Amino acid sequence: QVHLVESGGGLVQAGGSLRLSCAASGRTFSNYAMGWFRQAPGKEREFVAAIRWIGSRTYYEDSVKGRFTMSGDNAKNTMYLQMNDLKPEDTGVYYCAADNGYGGNVYYQSSYSYWGQGTQVTVSS
Repeated sequence: QVHLVESGGGLVQAGGSLRLSCAASGRTFSNYAMGWFRQAPGKEREFVAAIRWIGSRTYYEDSVKGRFTMSGDNAKNTMYLQMNDLKPEDTGVYYCAADNGYGGNVYYQSSYSYWGQGTQVTVSS
């Protein structure tokens, strides 16, 4: 069973930075794709970023390109989402996810079988 735990959320002013962490247990995450999604109040959960470790290819939602960066530490089985120049519209609960191993479209929630509990990010204007 894969277990994901996010941390690093908090309250930050617009223009500030946060780094989210997602610690994985139960399997070596570097063999699969992993992603970040977020859910703003009153809205559906949406794709933020993803990474396929094989080939080290990253994917970002248009509004976060150039501001957010995914990375990982294989030794710690942990991935990170560095978020810079945060905007109020980045506010939401951020979830990390691990895919189901079938190589589906990383933009789709249905491609992921395992989810963390979420961490709140609040950006004040």
